Amino acid sequence: MDLCYRLGLLLFFLKPPQICAVFINDNCTDYKVQFDRTFTVPGDMAMLNSTLLTTKVFNFSAIPYNISWYDSATGKEMTNQTGRILVHGETLWFLNVTEEDAGDYMTIVRTATWCYREFTKLVVEQPTEECGRPRKANQHLTNGATDILACPLKVYMTKLDSYNVKSSIMWYRDCEAIVDSEGRYTYIGTKLKIPAVTSEDSGLYTCTLSFTLDGVAGSVSETIDAWLTSLKTNVKREEVVILTAHIRDAVIADEYSLTPQVHEPASEIIKAELGSNLTKLCRVFVPGVGSPLVHVIWIVNNTLLFSTQPSDRIYTAEQRFFNQEEPFEGMWLERPLMFSELRKEDFAINYTCKAYSARGSPVAYFTLMPTDPDLILPIGVVHGVVSVLFVLSVCIYYIFKVEIVLWFRSAFPVLYIDKDSDGKLYDAYVAYPSPCSSGYNTEVETFAIHTLPQVLEKACGYKLFIAGRDCRPGQAMVDSVEESLQASRRFLLLYNASTFRHTSNNNNIILSEDGVISTGSKTGDSGSSTDFVYDDDGVYPDQRQQFEVVVGMHRALLEGSLKVILVELEEISPEQLALFPESVRHLRRKQGAVCLWKNHRQKQQWPTCGRPTEAEKTGGSDTAIISEAVTLVKILERGPVPHAREGQESRVP
Repeated sequence: MDLCYRLGLLLFFLKPPQICAVFINDNCTDYKVQFDRTFTVPGDMAMLNSTLLTTKVFNFSAIPYNISWYDSATGKEMTNQTGRILVHGETLWFLNVTEEDAGDYMTIVRTATWCYREFTKLVVEQPTEECGRPRKANQHLTNGATDILACPLKVYMTKLDSYNVKSSIMWYRDCEAIVDSEGRYTYIGTKLKIPAVTSEDSGLYTCTLSFTLDGVAGSVSETIDAWLTSLKTNVKREEVVILTAHIRDAVIADEYSLTPQVHEPASEIIKAELGSNLTKLCRVFVPGVGSPLVHVIWIVNNTLLFSTQPSDRIYTAEQRFFNQEEPFEGMWLERPLMFSELRKEDFAINYTCKAYSARGSPVAYFTLMPTDPDLILPIGVVHGVVSVLFVLSVCIYYIFKVEIVLWFRSAFPVLYIDKDSDGKLYDAYVAYPSPCSSGYNTEVETFAIHTLPQVLEKACGYKLFIAGRDCRPGQAMVDSVEESLQASRRFLLLYNASTFRHTSNNNNIILSEDGVISTGSKTGDSGSSTDFVYDDDGVYPDQRQQFEVVVGMHRALLEGSLKVILVELEEISPEQLALFPESVRHLRRKQGAVCLWKNHRQKQQWPTCGRPTEAEKTGGSDTAIISEAVTLVKILERGPVPHAREGQESRVP
């Protein structure tokens, strides 16, 4: 707006009388003349109401504005005149209408940046000789049914209620007053109920609204021309009862219509996606015969929607209709509400469908809400990722269980009980075929004397007792075995097919038929728990290992104070297994054995617990031996070997 207009607006708020007429011809948005006119007669009150204060014009609830009324004939602003004129915002009241009041009245709404203009016409007519008003509203009465007449002054009553002004309604039949609940007529708010309508009920009815405004008592009246319609004779009586609930007889007539029924929308919540298009039907059923005078209108944000242009984004279409004969005769009316694109501001508001008719104006609505987010894909992705991570975690734990346990022990030592508190000195007692004994070879000795200490002791931190390395010089063999086994937590028995070749099967720790483990001889010689067979040279070829087996099995099977781990260095045939001590065979059946020869044959390589050793760096056959040693690490960490079925070895994990 230019500077001249701003100065003019400032002068308008100051309101010098001599320049008020200057702004009538301002360059405002012109909404022309209202379609609705106000009809009145001299002596009545009349109300002119501007329609500029709607969101379709501007956001009047958020933008400051000033509203003024002008007489378009004189160009002067309308001001309050005691007993004559009352200006109340968007409403102009004539408290005592005269013939000179007829004409066009202009409303101008000004904001800080723009103005809007509209004209409203007041028509003053002379009353006729008959009672009532010259202008009459036509309404139907259904012959034989209980029916109602609606007073057209509802807009006056709504406005007076907003002022907290009390008002009263009085009905007249021709020129006679109708008293509420006396005789056949009953007042229902602004409506008049007529039971069992007959042909005598047709004619003129006048409703008069009386009230006091600005200290002036006055009234407004409207006249209704009620004319009779009735049901056709071919309508079933039970259908008539359902449709009207108060019909007495069926008489011959041309057309009739009853109160419209809005079937859709059903006061519901509809969910739609942002940015999508949407079409919603308003479906109204009008019971009756013929074409009813019913108009279906959509109301959006308290504004009537008439646009049928798709460019307006929210638009409607022309009213469609079709007849229905069964189960009830009548007419369906449909009018769609269409959204070419849903926006955020379209949600969480009500969209109302209203059926305007003389029988009543029922409404129904629906509310748009955004659709719930589609969680199936995110949930599926999360579930898949979690499943993959779970499987990977299980596989990693299964493969690197020992490494994980060792890392936890070093990282969180407080979580583990100090193993030194049990009074044991060694983690494992290693028994293997010693030199000059059955089953001895250099690979076994290298594995027991060099590889095991290098991996288990230096890399993994275990402490081993190995015969030939840790025996005290001059100590008796029996004492050494007894004391060392008692100071060990596990008994690691390394053997091959030749280890027990010279062992007597008659003197062992044996398993009796009733399941009791005992020591002695099957032949009845119980005086000695152990007895060894001489070689051809008259010596004990593997005396120490035989004693280690007897004492170790005694502590494991009878006392239960020692855990035994059987380690097979080569494949054992059934014929060779039959030469083993019965206690070894029993333990092998019960808990299985670690078959290192399988591991060596498959050439699996397991990483050591700590830094790479020299043997690992050089590779070759030493790597396979270290792999076997690391297998024992896993056995030591996991405790007893899992039970295997009879005749089946424990597989290295």
